[in-house]
Amino acid sequence: MAAISNSFSSGLDSRKQVAKLDYGLIFATLALVVLGLMSIYSEGYGKDGLSNFKRQLVNTVIGLIPMAAMYFVPIRFLQRAASGLYIAVVGLLAGSLVIGKTINGSQRWIDIGPLQFQPSDPAKLLSVITLAAFFTNRLDRIKEPSTFFWGLAHVALPIALILKQPHLAAALLMLFTGFAISLVAGTPIKFFAIAVGVFTVVAASVLLVPPVRDLLLRDYQKDRIEGLMSTTKDNKDANYQTDRAEIAFGVGGLYGTGFLNGKQKELKFIPEQRNDFVFTVLGEETGLLGCTIVLIAYAFFFYRVFMIMLKASEPFYQMMAAGIFAVLGFHTVVNLGMVLQLLPVAGMWLPFMSSGGTAIWLCLACVGLLLNIKRHERPVLF
Repeated sequence: MAAISNSFSSGLDSRKQVAKLDYGLIFATLALVVLGLMSIYSEGYGKDGLSNFKRQLVNTVIGLIPMAAMYFVPIRFLQRAASGLYIAVVGLLAGSLVIGKTINGSQRWIDIGPLQFQPSDPAKLLSVITLAAFFTNRLDRIKEPSTFFWGLAHVALPIALILKQPHLAAALLMLFTGFAISLVAGTPIKFFAIAVGVFTVVAASVLLVPPVRDLLLRDYQKDRIEGLMSTTKDNKDANYQTDRAEIAFGVGGLYGTGFLNGKQKELKFIPEQRNDFVFTVLGEETGLLGCTIVLIAYAFFFYRVFMIMLKASEPFYQMMAAGIFAVLGFHTVVNLGMVLQLLPVAGMWLPFMSSGGTAIWLCLACVGLLLNIKRHERPVLF
């Protein structure tokens, strides 16, 4: 009888776990992944034997491993392992500076056999976990200025290592994520006001004061900022990719040229289009209608992430969900902003859609952790 009872209880628990799955989040993720694969397939169609599509398809399948790992790992283990994970973050980022491969002037990648590994991507999720654990352990002192500034110090070393690569946008992402997690933790707004004030002064100095810009930015970063602020159209300068992106969207019009029929990608007018500028493939081939569908999919995805954060049963879970929202949201906004000429070109991939192994692995791992948090949400009382 005891065995039957235990079996029955186990069956009930398993059904409860299935019921806890966020099918909306899973559907949005699947839709974005499929749209990304279709875009990468189209980008390589007739040019390279679809090698990039095949690689991305393999990377997506491999990404189910970190997704499953984040879904099944006990969340309390992540909190207890925070110190070790922080060491892993620093080690990964330092490793890219020691043995990393330099591409286009940035030392961000490590070759592992046929795979190319970008340490800053897993470091983003690990930093979310470690910072959430830090604030959770200091919730009784969350109103103290020291907690806020020690939290900033927590991300300062990863930011410094990322800037050394250099990757300014990724460093800003880490800072933004730190602010998001500390806000959800309950940090007083006045601390944010001071930090944002300092950041605004520095940013304004970079944009408006040439000596400061020369001191803090690399030449290509200055070119991108000046290209965004310039009113001239010169395809030989830093505006080249964004100018061609504008043409692709213009050609796409309302309904697009049709799947596989984009001329910008066929004639290779946009360099590395499958990566940071993958949205232009959709813009040309599916037009405004297709782009709107993609934006709706992203909006629904982030709505589901927000709801998971809102219903999370404990502060640690809420902070991790907020950090994931910040990481993937920052990537989405910055990528679309640069493609639409609203922001400088910043080397930010589009979540679930851009080509890249560590990018899709990170995105799927984030979804796995979100689904794990969903399993622990507090019950709704009527």
